[in-house]
Amino acid sequence: MDMNDKTVNGIDEIDTTVFSGDLAALPPVTVEVVSQTAWESLWDELVSRNHYLGYQKLLGHRLKYLAFIWKRPVAALSFSAPALRLGVRDRYIGWSDGQRERFLERVVGNSRFLIFPWVEVKCLASQVLSRTLSRLPQDWEQCYGKRLWLVETFVDPAKFRGTSYKAANWMHLGCTYGSGKQGRGYVYHGVVKEVYVYVIERQFRKLIGCEQKPFIRPSRSLLNVEAYRMIIRPEKWNPEVIPYMKLTEEDVRSMAEELAKFHKQFHSCFGRLEHQRLGLAYISGLLSNSPAKSVEPIALELLDARAVRSLQKFMKNYLWDHEAMEAAHQKLLAEEIASPEGMLNVDSCESVKKGKESVGVARQYCGEVGKVENCQSGVFLGYASEKGYGLLSGRLYMPEIWFTDEYKQRRKDTLVPEDLTFKTKPQIARDLIDKAVQSKRFPSKWIGCDAVFGSDWEFLESLPEGLFYFAAIRSNTQVFLKKPKVGLSAYQGRGRHPQTPRVLKGRSFTVAEVARSKKCSWSRVILAEGAKGPIVADVACIRVYPSRNALPSDPLWLFIRRTADGVIKYAFSNAPSDIPFDELRKASTMRWPIEQCFQDGKSHVGMNQYEHRSWPAWHRHMIYVFLALHFLFRLRLRFKKNSYADVAAGPLAFGGCTAVEIAGDRGGVGDRALPYYS
Repeated sequence: MDMNDKTVNGIDEIDTTVFSGDLAALPPVTVEVVSQTAWESLWDELVSRNHYLGYQKLLGHRLKYLAFIWKRPVAALSFSAPALRLGVRDRYIGWSDGQRERFLERVVGNSRFLIFPWVEVKCLASQVLSRTLSRLPQDWEQCYGKRLWLVETFVDPAKFRGTSYKAANWMHLGCTYGSGKQGRGYVYHGVVKEVYVYVIERQFRKLIGCEQKPFIRPSRSLLNVEAYRMIIRPEKWNPEVIPYMKLTEEDVRSMAEELAKFHKQFHSCFGRLEHQRLGLAYISGLLSNSPAKSVEPIALELLDARAVRSLQKFMKNYLWDHEAMEAAHQKLLAEEIASPEGMLNVDSCESVKKGKESVGVARQYCGEVGKVENCQSGVFLGYASEKGYGLLSGRLYMPEIWFTDEYKQRRKDTLVPEDLTFKTKPQIARDLIDKAVQSKRFPSKWIGCDAVFGSDWEFLESLPEGLFYFAAIRSNTQVFLKKPKVGLSAYQGRGRHPQTPRVLKGRSFTVAEVARSKKCSWSRVILAEGAKGPIVADVACIRVYPSRNALPSDPLWLFIRRTADGVIKYAFSNAPSDIPFDELRKASTMRWPIEQCFQDGKSHVGMNQYEHRSWPAWHRHMIYVFLALHFLFRLRLRFKKNSYADVAAGPLAFGGCTAVEIAGDRGGVGDRALPYYS
């Protein structure tokens, strides 16, 4: 076929009806160079429209091909400059830096390969590859005067399995590091791809003067945990866990060392040396970019198939002190973020679960989906200050049905402590707060909570003295705007007067009615500075008398916040009547870092991806989630110099954080994300 005799004006000229059939019954596949022909513009348009990466002009030497059946285009390919540096390829070839610089022109990259979406012919891809490679060396030499020795390509494992390359006798070498060229250096982006090569010249090493470098696996017999630093796979690092930042290859490599040092601080909690290796693998798996972060995929990815059972036992019943690990985590975190103006936060977090065998699972309200669902629910304690924030501790909530005789065997199977008794979520929260206050590691001025806890008067009145609460409440909460007159109810029956107090004058209103009334004076304030400008809300603060059993209680602050979309949130605070307004406003933003911890935990470190069924394993998993978030906090402080978030931080900012959601009563995505740093 004479390509220069063909004139094609655009994609509309091509028949895009479904093309299918048995490859053996179809005419032979023909492949033609279309570079610098009338067909090149069509190649550009087809690839731009149909390839998932699109098309940008190829740099340096390049060749474009179209494959045809019955003179009908069925596939497009291109070959252009190879990667300047590619670890697995360079080790496979075995050349030195100088040799690579001299002979890199003998390598070419298969930069695009596309079977058009309307073509449905089985095994066509490998056939097209084979026929293209049979003529590529001659075409390249004819165009550029150099004989090719090697062809390389990259396959995204998230989208493809590389089947066509394997069928066409390409060799799989391994994975890329997950970084890309930017300026004079490389920036880590986390998109790891599989590397395949096709050898054209079998004597290429003899022509270069090099030998293939062997890949040596670390010995499994070494018990020293330092020998297992290969567990931490830099190429599996998830860059989204440190948003707003551009990381170099060297930054990512150093993270492996940082994580090993960080985890080493908890080695005293383990009963055996082997536990150190398993724990390091678990936290590495939580921090990886793997979509599955339960025991089995972590073990298979970072250890081996034989370690799956060991890692399961490590989380369930191996003897190591996870409570001591939590205490060590709190001690280290306190050194970084503790402040006299800090806030202790309590909140619940749920994870949807199928089946009935997992510890604590039941049909109950699930904040993850916003309705009653089969799930597990935990109560968590967090801490926030101007220096940063983090999760301190947590405990699984056990529904009351789990303490009935019907569930006796399930409690035994899931290793629930025999002396555990039913407690409500507010009671669990109070235990966590008391323990944190008694430790004296986290000095606080405030205690924050959502409406589940803020609507429980017994919980609010039981909080430690000397701390002010900022407690979210529901919109139907009743309050008096003025202190009403209270007396005894009129007695019309017989016998002794019951002495029942009642409101004789004045009425109560819901806080939603207060927000709509003229009594509510709104002020527009900047809650904080965000990356895209100030976060603005209308705020009203009113002294009210909460209604309890239809009677007024002691006066509190009612804090009302109305966002740009009209959503209104309400909170009570027992702060003094003369507290500056700015302090209440600041307290309203300090309530939400715990929500951001949940979002980061679920989005990045597998907080809700576990498959553990037992009581110990649930708590051990959560401790490792705390450690993973703690480690990310340290990295964000370390790498914030590379972030634009520094310039976005204002005087209300909290240090070391990625984003705070100015969220609602039930955690989730709120009004707007606020990146803030010290």
